[in-house]
Amino acid sequence: MTILRTDVVTRVSRATRVAMATDLRRLVTTGDVLDATTDIEVYGYDASFLTQLKPVVPDLAVIARSEADVIAVMRYAHEHRIPVTPRGAASGCGAGCVALRGGIVLALNAMNRVIEIDGPNGQAICEPGVVHARLNELVAQSGLIFPPDPGSSRMATVGGMASTNAHGVRAVKYGPTSSWVLGLTVVLPNGDVIETGSVGSRAKQSASGLELTKLFVGAEGTLGVITRLRLKLLPRPKARAMVFAVFDVLERAGEAVQAVYRSGISPSAIEILDSRSLRAANLYRPDLGLREAEALLLFEVDGNPAGVRWDAEQIAETVRPLAVEVDWSDQEPRIAKLWEARSVVGAAVGALRPGSTRAYAGEDICVPLSRIPETLRGIQELSVKYDVPVATYGHIGGGSLHPAILVNGRDPDDVRRVIALTDAIHHLALDLGGTVTGEHGVGAARAPYMTREHGAALETMRQIKRALDPHGIMNPATIFPEDVPPTPALDASLVTGGT
Repeated sequence: MTILRTDVVTRVSRATRVAMATDLRRLVTTGDVLDATTDIEVYGYDASFLTQLKPVVPDLAVIARSEADVIAVMRYAHEHRIPVTPRGAASGCGAGCVALRGGIVLALNAMNRVIEIDGPNGQAICEPGVVHARLNELVAQSGLIFPPDPGSSRMATVGGMASTNAHGVRAVKYGPTSSWVLGLTVVLPNGDVIETGSVGSRAKQSASGLELTKLFVGAEGTLGVITRLRLKLLPRPKARAMVFAVFDVLERAGEAVQAVYRSGISPSAIEILDSRSLRAANLYRPDLGLREAEALLLFEVDGNPAGVRWDAEQIAETVRPLAVEVDWSDQEPRIAKLWEARSVVGAAVGALRPGSTRAYAGEDICVPLSRIPETLRGIQELSVKYDVPVATYGHIGGGSLHPAILVNGRDPDDVRRVIALTDAIHHLALDLGGTVTGEHGVGAARAPYMTREHGAALETMRQIKRALDPHGIMNPATIFPEDVPPTPALDASLVTGGT
């Protein structure tokens, strides 16, 4: 992406960086310590628009290859009060794995071993750098599945998914990542190691003690570094089917989702593409031949073959009075093509405005199901107000929407309008009783909205953070607004969140 931005930011002198790297090379026994400018520049970015505006290069990066490496880094950082930012695949959209306060980026993607697949107990033990799709390919050999399903399955690591409590396509039925993490090994900020979920346990449930596992899942690396995960697996469903429904009135799509729930059916996924998303998909892949309308809904059901067919038929009959076209299929080639239509949208939106690219900002709001039509209309109105094209899609079954904003990164005025639009979308979600992040995490990009969203509860979060990380070295500039340094994307004259 060509983007208007300031110069890349660094924090310490070259001499200090070399001294830190020399110390760490004596301590890190299996990993790599990077301090050359050309090596560490890549660690100044993730997928977020914020880091496109102003990438921040860490003082150095450590590629950990073992838990011992992580312990060594944390002990050194604790002793010298150096910030540490854990990092997985960097596919996140919230600037949550970038060292905005300097220090060390601790890359965990090379810790990618699947240690054990325990089929009889329905569990997998793995390191944080294991890619989601690879894990599911391996457990499928035992007839199992790890149900959380982020759209970035072939990039996202399970450690990153746990850190942000990722949701995804099938969260409407199977829940977020936190529902599938039974235990963790965590290196605390001082280098101590704990095991959550009961030491050595293979139980699939427990009521013993405080739920520390869920404290670390979703903490975005602010409380410690995850080095091992014990994950719950399910038998792979024997069959699935897809119902697709086209709507010429946006509000009827929202009504259709409510009607399906009232019928007593729990789809494994419910996805929406608005009119611009449909147009983008057709421009990007004309062979998809999608009917363009105000909205398209995709309902997936899974389970045993007879039950899947019954559910699909019932959904089709339930939504038919509201839609202009309805059909369903339990044939894998047809299902795969419909899912392909959904999967290409994120990349396809750029076709709507030649010369522009997608800005990953304001892309992860979630609102009550009853407010989805109002939210979709509101996003369209904001798009017109700020003269910025937006195509919206998402996991409508859980209220999660992904406005895909287009930006010409070479035009300063366009960038300013995108920033203002992003702020307005976040406030729209909060105004309607929703959240600024339904599944991607807070990071730095959404930290300014935490005071408004959480109120007094944010101070309780701070107290937990201070108890475990008294020196404030763990992933600063994430979640807590006072820790986020000024950047163009958070300029007070443009963004009012948190005030």
